[in-house]
Amino acid sequence: LPPSPQRQDQRRKGRPVSLPSSPSLSRSAMQPRLLFLQRGAGGSALWRLRNIVLRPLSGAWCPSLPRVRRVATAAGDTVSIGDVHFKLKQPTNPELVPMKHMLEPLPQSLVQHLRWIMQKDLLGQDVFLIGPPGPLRRSIAMQYLELTKREVEYMALSRDTTETDLKQRREIRAGTAFYVDQCAVRAATKGRILVLEGLEKAERNVLPVLNNLLENREMQLEDGRFLMSAERYDKLLKEHTKEELDTWKIVRVSEDFRVIALGLPVPRYPGNPLDPPLRSRFQARDVYCLPFRDQLTVLYAIGPNVPTERISQMLSFATTLCTQESTTLGLPEFPVDNLPAIIKIMDAFPMMSAQLLLHRLYPHDLMLGKEGRTGVEDVLKTFDLLGSASSSLPKEVKGIKETSGETSQAEAIIQIGDKEVAIKIPTGTKPLKFHTTSSNFIRTSSHDRLLAEMMQSHMVKDMCLIGGKGCGKTVIAKEFADMLGYSIEPITLYQDMTARDLLQQRYTLPNGDTAWRPAPLVTAALDGKLVVLDGIHRVNPGTLAILQRLIHDRELTLYDGTRLLRADRYQDLKKELNLADDDLQQRLIYPVHPSFRILALAEPPVVGSSTQQWLGSELLTMFLFHSVRPLSMKEEMDVITKMIPHVPKDAVSQLLHFTHRLRQSSDPTAKSLASSLSTRQLLRICNRLAHCPDESLYHAVNKACLSRFLPSLARSALQKNLKDSGIEATDVEQQGTDVRCEIKSGILTIGKVSIPLHNPEEKMKVPDVLFYENTQHMQVMEDLLKDFVLGEHLLLIGNQGVGKNKIVDHFLHLLNRPREYLQLHRDTTVQSLTLQPSVQHGVIMYEDSPLVKAVKYGHILLIDEADKAPTNVTCILKTLVESGEMILSDGRRIVVDQASAEGRPDVIVIHPDFRMMVLANRPGFPFLGNDFFGALGDIFSCSAVDNPKPQSELAMLRQYGPDVPESVLQKLVSAFGDLRNMADQGIITYPYSTREVVNIVKHLQKFPTEGLANVVRNVFDFDSYNGEMREILINTLHKHGIPIGAKPTNVQLAKELPLPECKLFSHWTFNQPENANCKVLCPTESRQTVIKGPVYVKVQGYAQERHESRGLNFTEEQAHWTIPLNEVDIVCDVATVKGETIDTIYVATCNPVSLYAMNVPGSSIKYVDLYDVFPRNAGGVWQPFVTVAPLAPPLHNQVILHEEQSNVILLLNLTNGAVSRIIFSGKEQEPPKKTHWWSNREDQVVYKMCREFSHKNWLVFYKKLGNSLDVLDVLEGQAHSLSLPINVQSVHLVAEDRWLVVESGTNKKFLLTKPMYIGSDLSGACELHAINEEPVHTGFGMTTALELLSPCTVSKEELSSVNLSAALGQKIASPNRILSDENSYATIVVGFPDLMSPNEVYTWKRRAQLDETSASPSSAKFFSGRKVKQTNCITLTGINQVIRAVAATEVPLSEIYPQDVKAPVTAGFLEVTDLNTKKIKYIPIPRPRSVSPYTQWVSQISDTEVLIAPMGTGGVVTVDLGGHVRLWETGFDHLQRSLLEWRSMIGQQDGRPIQITVQKDSGLDVTAPKHGRVDMQNAPHVGGNTWAGGTGGRDTAGLGGKGGPYRLDAGHKVYQVSQDEKDAVPEDVKRAAREMGEKAFRERLKEIHMSEYDAATYERFSGAVRRQVKSIRVILDSLQAKGKERQWLRHQSVGELDDTKIIDGLAGEKAIYKRRGELEPELGSPQQKPKRLRLLVDVSGSMYRFNGLDGRLERSMEAVCMVLEAFENYEQKLKYDIVGHSGDGFNIELVRNEKIPKNNKERLQIIKIMHAHAQFCMSGDHTLEGTEHAIQEIAREEADEHFVIVLSDANLERYGISSTRFARVLTSNPQVNAFAIFIGSLGNQAERLQQTLPAGRSFVAMDAKQIPQILQQIFTSTLLSAA
Repeated sequence: LPPSPQRQDQRRKGRPVSLPSSPSLSRSAMQPRLLFLQRGAGGSALWRLRNIVLRPLSGAWCPSLPRVRRVATAAGDTVSIGDVHFKLKQPTNPELVPMKHMLEPLPQSLVQHLRWIMQKDLLGQDVFLIGPPGPLRRSIAMQYLELTKREVEYMALSRDTTETDLKQRREIRAGTAFYVDQCAVRAATKGRILVLEGLEKAERNVLPVLNNLLENREMQLEDGRFLMSAERYDKLLKEHTKEELDTWKIVRVSEDFRVIALGLPVPRYPGNPLDPPLRSRFQARDVYCLPFRDQLTVLYAIGPNVPTERISQMLSFATTLCTQESTTLGLPEFPVDNLPAIIKIMDAFPMMSAQLLLHRLYPHDLMLGKEGRTGVEDVLKTFDLLGSASSSLPKEVKGIKETSGETSQAEAIIQIGDKEVAIKIPTGTKPLKFHTTSSNFIRTSSHDRLLAEMMQSHMVKDMCLIGGKGCGKTVIAKEFADMLGYSIEPITLYQDMTARDLLQQRYTLPNGDTAWRPAPLVTAALDGKLVVLDGIHRVNPGTLAILQRLIHDRELTLYDGTRLLRADRYQDLKKELNLADDDLQQRLIYPVHPSFRILALAEPPVVGSSTQQWLGSELLTMFLFHSVRPLSMKEEMDVITKMIPHVPKDAVSQLLHFTHRLRQSSDPTAKSLASSLSTRQLLRICNRLAHCPDESLYHAVNKACLSRFLPSLARSALQKNLKDSGIEATDVEQQGTDVRCEIKSGILTIGKVSIPLHNPEEKMKVPDVLFYENTQHMQVMEDLLKDFVLGEHLLLIGNQGVGKNKIVDHFLHLLNRPREYLQLHRDTTVQSLTLQPSVQHGVIMYEDSPLVKAVKYGHILLIDEADKAPTNVTCILKTLVESGEMILSDGRRIVVDQASAEGRPDVIVIHPDFRMMVLANRPGFPFLGNDFFGALGDIFSCSAVDNPKPQSELAMLRQYGPDVPESVLQKLVSAFGDLRNMADQGIITYPYSTREVVNIVKHLQKFPTEGLANVVRNVFDFDSYNGEMREILINTLHKHGIPIGAKPTNVQLAKELPLPECKLFSHWTFNQPENANCKVLCPTESRQTVIKGPVYVKVQGYAQERHESRGLNFTEEQAHWTIPLNEVDIVCDVATVKGETIDTIYVATCNPVSLYAMNVPGSSIKYVDLYDVFPRNAGGVWQPFVTVAPLAPPLHNQVILHEEQSNVILLLNLTNGAVSRIIFSGKEQEPPKKTHWWSNREDQVVYKMCREFSHKNWLVFYKKLGNSLDVLDVLEGQAHSLSLPINVQSVHLVAEDRWLVVESGTNKKFLLTKPMYIGSDLSGACELHAINEEPVHTGFGMTTALELLSPCTVSKEELSSVNLSAALGQKIASPNRILSDENSYATIVVGFPDLMSPNEVYTWKRRAQLDETSASPSSAKFFSGRKVKQTNCITLTGINQVIRAVAATEVPLSEIYPQDVKAPVTAGFLEVTDLNTKKIKYIPIPRPRSVSPYTQWVSQISDTEVLIAPMGTGGVVTVDLGGHVRLWETGFDHLQRSLLEWRSMIGQQDGRPIQITVQKDSGLDVTAPKHGRVDMQNAPHVGGNTWAGGTGGRDTAGLGGKGGPYRLDAGHKVYQVSQDEKDAVPEDVKRAAREMGEKAFRERLKEIHMSEYDAATYERFSGAVRRQVKSIRVILDSLQAKGKERQWLRHQSVGELDDTKIIDGLAGEKAIYKRRGELEPELGSPQQKPKRLRLLVDVSGSMYRFNGLDGRLERSMEAVCMVLEAFENYEQKLKYDIVGHSGDGFNIELVRNEKIPKNNKERLQIIKIMHAHAQFCMSGDHTLEGTEHAIQEIAREEADEHFVIVLSDANLERYGISSTRFARVLTSNPQVNAFAIFIGSLGNQAERLQQTLPAGRSFVAMDAKQIPQILQQIFTSTLLSAA
C-alpha cells in the first residue's frame, strides 16, 4: 500500500496508528490492523512480523492450499478441489443447473468452503451453511452446484410454508384432484439437490416432515406412494420386478439427492431455533463474511478509480461493525456483501464522501439509539471516514438521454460539487419524461439532491426510502419513475401478508381446475416495471425474506415450478441449450427484465421501542437506504405556495413556524404532535385556507391534530405552542355562528359552502334518516362540505353516540349521494375488505365487497367502526386514497386513469364520484380500539365530532320531546354536560353521550307520567354495581336537580305558625296646608360631577358550581353555590337585578374590597379585586364597608360601589374592568379622620347610599346625622344637593317623588315631596312635611304614648288591591306601603304616601321586640349603642310577604321542632311573614363552612351570619359570610308549582299494585245485561256470566268485564302495604350482614397486627383516593387485556375456514383453517420490560407548616397511598419506588422497588414516616437536587419507559432556585418523562412557575385535593401513549 502522508507523519511523531481497538480480535478484525503498517524508519521488524502472521492467514504465498481443477478423462469429467475429487454426471434437465455464479478469480476462503461441501457430498451427508444474513451462503451453494453440474430445487421458506409446499400439493385437473410433487419429492426422486433457505423462518411443525427423508431417505407420500432409499430399493429389485414395485407404489430415492440448508444462527437473529432431531441430521459449516484480504481483492477489482486506501478504510469500518463487540452493543451487522455496490458508485464518482455512501448501507442515525450512534461515529472517526471538505455532494440530475442502440438504457448526467458526471442507468419501457414540470411535484433543492442520489443507487441496486408519514415518499417515487420512463407497480404491504400474496395466488379456471396467477410483483419483474413496496416496516420480516434471492440474484422460484432468471443468465442458457424462448417457457423458465427495480418505502424505525425493530441485519442486506428528510421551512413554504397559489402567505408562514417549532422540539409530546402535521397535512390545511378565506388557522391546526381527543398533557402542549406562535382562536369561533342549510334550484348550501346536487342512478342507496338540525352538527356538516368540495376523503372521529352516523347519513341525504356501507370488526381481513369468495359449482366466484362496488359506480363508501379492525388491515386503504390504485385478490386491479384501462377486462377504473367517509371512535381509553387516526389519519381530512354544546343539544331534545317540560330538558343537558366533563378529566371512565339523553327524552315523551328520576336509571343502572361510580353519578344528578332515589314523601317544608291578629295601631297625620309654617321648603343646588379615571382592573372568571338543592328532599331552598372567598374575606353587601330572562346577583366583600357578579341561571362568577383602589391600611382600624348599587341599561353591567366611611363612590364596569371615581364637585371630600385605637368607634362618620331606584340610574347619598341629601344622576353626570332643617337618621325612597326621612335622636318622620326631575331652576319645589303619629283611641279616652321607631325597611311599591284586601281582611283599594320594624312582623300604612289625609297604620305586633345585641358576639357589647349596618329585612309586595333574616335566639324553636329533635346549628333563620295566608314560618339556613376570624368586624355587618336580597318575583337570595349563595323560594304559589314539578319528576308511584290485563275477545256475545246471582258466601268470581260482583266477566254487574249493567264492588276491603314497606329489608337481616362484615374486618386486622385506631387512620387516606385508585386500575386492566388480545393462527386443521385457502380446501388439503390463539412472542424479539416510575415527594418542613392552611402534606400522603394501592399486583408491569426530599437531603428512601408494602399496615407505616419526617426535618429545599438525582438514577435502569413525578410546594424562589434551572433539570434526559406537580403556593408562585416550564410537564394543584386527580391524569395519558 502506498504510505499516506498523514500516517507517515503520525509515525514520525511516534504516535501509534489509530486502529479499531478490540481485545478479542477475530481473524477478520485483526488483519486490518496489520495492513496499515508500512516499511519505513523503525518499521522493518513489524514488516517481517506482517509476513509471518499474514501469510498463513491470507494464503497469498502458500503453495500448499487447494485449487479447483477440472480434468476431462475418458470415463467422464472430474472436478478436483485440492485432494478431493468428484466425478461429474450429465444432467438430464440442464436448464435446472445454476449458471454464471462462479467468481473469477475464486477467493481462497471460498475454495475451502467448496472443498468441505464436496467432502460431505461424497459422504452422502446433508449440509447446513450457517452464518450472518447476506447472499454469500446461497452463492457458495450455487457455485458448488454449478461446479458439479447438479440440478437444483430451490425453496425459500417463510412462516407461511406448509407441508404441502415441501411434499405434495393437490391440483384439480378436469374436475379430478391430482397430487403434484413439490420440491423435496422432485429432488429426491430425480436426484437433484434441494436448497432450503431460511430454515429459521418456517414454523416449528413444518420441517420435521423432512426428518425421515434426511436420515433414511424414506418418506410416505399423500398419494399413497412411498419413497425408499436407493440401497433398499436396489436390494428389492433383485428379488422383485420393477412392475411389482410400481404396483406397490414404491419409488426410488436417487443416490445423488442431497440437501443444502441455509440458515441464520438463532437466537442471535430472530426466528425459530432448529428442532434438535432436525439439527442432528445436518453437518454444519460456519460461513462468515469473506476474509479481509479476499474482500479487498474483490473490491479493488470493482473500483479501479477509487484510492486503495479509501477502500481499505471502508472495509475496515465494515468489518469492525461485524465483530463480536459491536453486536454485544446491540448494533445490527454491517452488510459487508453490499460494499461492492457502493464501491461501484465511488468508481463513477471518486469525489463522493465515503461516509455518505456508507450511510446508504448502514443508516445508523435512523435505527440506533444514542449509544449506538456515538459508537458508529467513533469508528468512522477511527478510519478517517467522516465527511471531509474535499468530498462533494450530488446536487441534481442535469439531464437524462437515451443511449442509441441499447434498449432500456440511458445516460444520466449528475452534477456533483461543480463537476458533471455521466453514468449509464437502466430505464423503464415508457418514454422518458425528464424535466417535465408536473403540477403535483414541486422541485426543491433537497428533492433534487435526493433524486440525484437515487440515480446513483439505481445504477447498482434496489433502494429503500425511509421517511415519516406524509413527507412525500410516494410523490418522489412517482417523480423518479417518470424521469426514467418506468411504469409503477404499487404494492401495499400489510402485517399478515403471506408469501403467496407477494408471489403467486391460486385461482380456479372456469371449468373448476385450479391454477396459479402470478402476483403483481412477478408480472412487474417480467415487464420491467418499478415495483413500489409501500410499508416494508409493517410486513413480517420473514415474509420479506423470500424476496432476498430476487433482490440479490434476480432469480425466483414460484409455487407452480416457474423459474425467473437474470436476463444475462437466461441468454446464456438459451445459447448453451440452443433453445428458443417458447421452448424455455414451456419448461417454465422466464427472464427477469433487466430494467426491473424495486423501490421500498418505509417509516423510520422507532428507536428504543419495545416492539421488534423492522430494520434489522437481514433487511440491511437487501437495499440501499435513502432517508427522506423533512423539508426545511423555506422549501416547505416553496412547495405550499407553488402547489396552492392563492393561499394567504402570512397564514402559511405562521403555520410553518409553528410546525417547525414542534418538529425541532426535544419534548417527545411535541414531536408526536408534529407527526400529525406532515407536509401532506399542511398542504391540505393550506388548500382549505385558499378556498375558504374565512377559515381560521387555529381551527385548522386543532382539526389536523384532533386536539379534542388528545390526552390532556398533549393538548396543553399544543395550546401552549399555538399561543407562542401567535395562532389564537378568533372570537367567532368561541361564540359559534348559526349555520343554515338550504336547497335552491339544484344547489345545496350549508353555511357559506355550496355544491350542486347529485342525480344518482340508484335512488334506494341514498340514506334517509330522522335528523333534527342543530347548530353544532350543522357546523360539522359545513366543515365536511368544505373538504368534500375540495375532493378530500373524510374521517370523523368521536365518542360513541355523538351522532357520527346520523351526521354522515344526513349529509349524504342532502347531497343526494348513494352510499355503500362497510362495518369493520376485529376479524376483518384484507381479503374481506375487497372481495368475498364463494364456491359455485366447484368454481370460485368472487363477489365484490361494498368497497369495490363504490369504486365502480362512484358511490360514497362509508366505513364504520374503522378503529375496530387491525391497523395493518385498514392500511391497504392508503394506496387507494393516495395513488388511486389497488390490486384485488382475484387479480383485478383498480386504477385511476382511463387510458391504462382500455382493452383490459381485469381493470376497474375509479369512478370520479367515488369518495370514502370513515367513522371511528376516538383513540385511547375506554374504547381501546386500534389507533386508526395514528396510522392513517394523515391521508384523510379529519373532523372531531363531539357531543353537541348545551344550546344545540337542548334544541335537538326539544324536537325529540316536544311535550317534555323545558326544565326537565335543561336539567338533563346540564347533568350530562357535567358527566362528560368528568369523563374528559378522567374522573369517570364512560363518556356519556347524546344518544343516551335522546333515549331518555323519547321515553319521557311517550310515557309522560313516569318520573325523570326513574327513566334516567335506564342509562345509569349499568353502573349500579360500582359503588364509587354510583356515588359520583347520584351526586351529579342531585346537583342538577334530578331527584334520583327520592320518594314522594320526602317533602320537608318549614312548619307554619299562626300570625298574631292585625290591629289598627295608629294614624299618621300631615299638617294641613293652612298651617304653613310646618311645611318647610328645602333649598337645592345642582352641579356637574367630576369623574376621575378610569383605571382598568382585571375581571377574572370562575366556574359557578351550582348545585340544585332538591335532589333528595323538597325544601324551600332551590339551589346553592359557593363564591371563591379567601379565609379573611368578609361579605358585606348583596344586591340583585331582575332581567327579562336572567337575574344578576352582586356580592361585595370588604377585606380586601372586591366584587363578585353572577348570573342566574349562569355558569360563571365574575370577580374584580379592588385591593389597589382601597388599600388595606396598616393600623387595621379602618375597616372599609362597601355597599353596591347595580345600574340598569344603558349602563348595563355597571355598578356603583360606595364605601361608607370615606364616602368614596366608584363606578365599575364589569364588561371591561374600568373603575372611575365620581366626585361631587365643589364639595370637599374629607378624608377619614385619623382615628386612634382608643377613640370611640361612634366618632366615625358614616355615609349612606339609598339605592331603591338604582334601576333608574339615580341614587341618594346622605351623611348619618348630617342635614343634607345628595342626589346623583349617573347618566346625566349631575349631582343635586338638598339641604334639610333636621339631622337625618335614615332616608327611605318610598316613591320617586316622595321620600320618608327619619330624624335622628327622636325618630320623628317627615315626608319629603319633590318634583320627579329636579331641574336647576326649581330650587324651591322640595317641601318637607312633618308626620304626626297619633295612637288609636282605646275608647276610654286614654291614649297610650307611642314609642317612635325607625322602620328597618319600607317598600317602594304598594300591595295590589287583592293582596291588600287579603292582608287586612276587608275589601279595600288605596295607596299603601308596607314597612317593618323591630316591634312588628309587618306594618301596612294605608293611604301613604300619596294621600295627605290621615293614613291608617295596621300592625302585626311581635310578642317581644327583636333584640339586636343578643345575636352579636359578646365582644361587640363593649360598644354600647352600636347600630348594625345591614338591615336584613325585605318586602316582597308581589307575594305579600315580609322576610327577614333572624338569629336562632329570636326563633321559637320549641314550636318548630318536636321535643326529641335537636334543632340544627344554623347561620340564622329566614322569618317569612305571609300576609295572605296569615302564617309565619322559620326556614333554617345552613351554617357557613368557614367564617372570617375578624368576628368583631363581622358582627358590625349583620345580626346573623347571612345577608339577604330579593330574587325574582317569589324568592330571596341569601349569602352567608362564608360565601355560600343560596336561592330560596318562599311564595306559596311558587312552592306549590315547584312541588308539582318535583313530584312529576319522581313519577307517580301511588303504591297501587300493577295489574297485568290481557284483552281478548271471548267470542261469546253479550246477551242481555242482568244483575246476576248473588253469592251468599261472597267468594270472588272471575268471568262466567253468572255471579254478581265478579270481575272480568260479561253481562253481570261487577268490575272490569263487559256488558254488565253497572259496576258493583262486592265490598272486599283492599289492604295495601305501602311500597316502601314492601321494599324494605328486615332489620335483623341488615344486622347480620353488618356483623359479618365487621367480623371479617377484625380478623383481617388481627392477621396483619393492626389496631383498629390504625385502621381508621389508614382509611382516612385510603378512602380519599379510592375512586382514583379504582379508575387507574381499570385502565391498567384494560391495557393488559388489550395486550393479551388473541391473534389469528393460520394453517390449522380445525377452526374457521380461512378465506385465503378456499382453493386448497377444494383440492382437498387439511390445514385450511384459522383460529384465534395466544401468539407466542417471536424468538429473538426483545423482552417486554416493565415501566419504571419514581415518585419524588416533598416532605420538607414547609409541607408540615402549611398543612393547616391547605392540607398539602395530607394530600401528598394521600397521593402516596394512591400509588401504593393502584399499582398493587402490577409490579411486573410497573416498577416503582418512592423517595422523599426535604432540607435533610434529596434522597430519603420511603419505598424500594424490590420491597413494596404488601398490606395496609405497611402502607400506613410509610405514610407515618412521611408525616414524622416533615415534622422534624431541617428547613431548606432540595427539590432540584432530588429531581436531578432521580432522573439520572432511573435512566440507568432497563425499562420500557421511565417516569419521574415530583411533588413540591413551589417554594423555590425562597431558596434562590430559578424556574429555568428547574425546567432544564426536568427535561435533562429525553428518555425520562419527568413531571412536576406544584402544591398550591403563596400568591401565584406556582402559576408563574408553570408558565416557564414545558407544557404538559407541570401542574398546579391549587386545591390539594387535585393531586391524586393530576397523578391519575399523568398515568392515564402516559400509559395510553404506550398502549
